[in-house]
Amino acid sequence: MKIAIFNEDLLGVVQGDQVVDVSDAAGWDAHNPEASFLHLVENYCDLKERIQKQAETGTSYPLSDVFLKPPVPSTRKIWAAPVNYKSHQEEMNKMFDNAPRTIEELNLFLKSPESLSGPMDPIILPFKDRRTDHEAELGYVVGKKAKNVKAGDAKDYIFGYFALLDISIRGSEERTWRKSFDTFTPIGPWIVTADEIENPNDLQMKLWVNDALRQDGSTKHLIYDCYKCFEVACQNMTLLPGDIIATGTPDGVGPIEAGDRVTIQIEQIGRFTVDVKHAEEEKKQQ
Repeated sequence: MKIAIFNEDLLGVVQGDQVVDVSDAAGWDAHNPEASFLHLVENYCDLKERIQKQAETGTSYPLSDVFLKPPVPSTRKIWAAPVNYKSHQEEMNKMFDNAPRTIEELNLFLKSPESLSGPMDPIILPFKDRRTDHEAELGYVVGKKAKNVKAGDAKDYIFGYFALLDISIRGSEERTWRKSFDTFTPIGPWIVTADEIENPNDLQMKLWVNDALRQDGSTKHLIYDCYKCFEVACQNMTLLPGDIIATGTPDGVGPIEAGDRVTIQIEQIGRFTVDVKHAEEEKKQQ
C-alpha cells in the first residue's frame, strides 16, 4: 500500500495516478496528523482491511492536482548512515583528499527531526558561500518499539519505505550540524508499506540535478543493509514508532545551487522533485 498525506493533512492511498482519501477508515484526525500517524503505524494490521475497502470507494483526486506533504508528519529522531557504500568512500577520498572511514567504524549519526520536509517543499540553502551537496538515499520508518533487535528480525519492525534526500553542507563541523538545517531531509513521495517491498536491499536508485543524472546506484551495494542499520540503531537504544532511518548514499554526490531542481527515484517506491532556493530568496517571497 502506498500511503500519502496530502492537501489539508488528509490520509490517502495512492493508486496509479490517483490518491484516494481513506481518512475515515483509518480514524484519521486531520487536525492532529502526528498522533493520527502513530495510531496508523501501531494499528496498521487491524486497520489495513478497512483502509483497502475505502480505497476502492472513497473520494479520489488526481495526483497532479494535490499537494503531497511529508508522509511521516513528524518524528522523534532520524538515524542516518554515514559512508555506507564503498563507492561513496572512494569518491569522498578523491574529492576531499582524505580517507573517510565507513559505517563499520562510524556507526550512525543523528539528524535533527526539524530537518524533515516533504516531496513538494523546497530545499532552503542557509549559506551562499558554503558547498551544499545532494545525497540520494533509501529511508524507512519504524513501526514498532524496538531495542536490541537483531538484523534477522528487523523486517518485522519496519512499517514502510520512501525516498530520502540527505542534504549536506561540506566542512569540518560535526555531521549532525551540517545535515540538520530545516528542509535538509526531504522524504516521499509516499510510504510504501513493508509488506509490498520484498527485498529493500536490492532496489535501483537514481538522482538528477536538473536534467543531469548524478547518482545511479543500488541498495544491493550497501555495506550495512537496511536490516543491519536497524540493528545498529537500536543497540542498547530504543527505537519508537515513527522514528526514521536513512541508509546512506552511493557515489555521484555533488553540489546543488539555488535555481536547481533535484529529482530522486527509487525502484518500487516512486520519485519526487524539489526546488532549491537560498534562504534570503525565500524570505523575500514570504
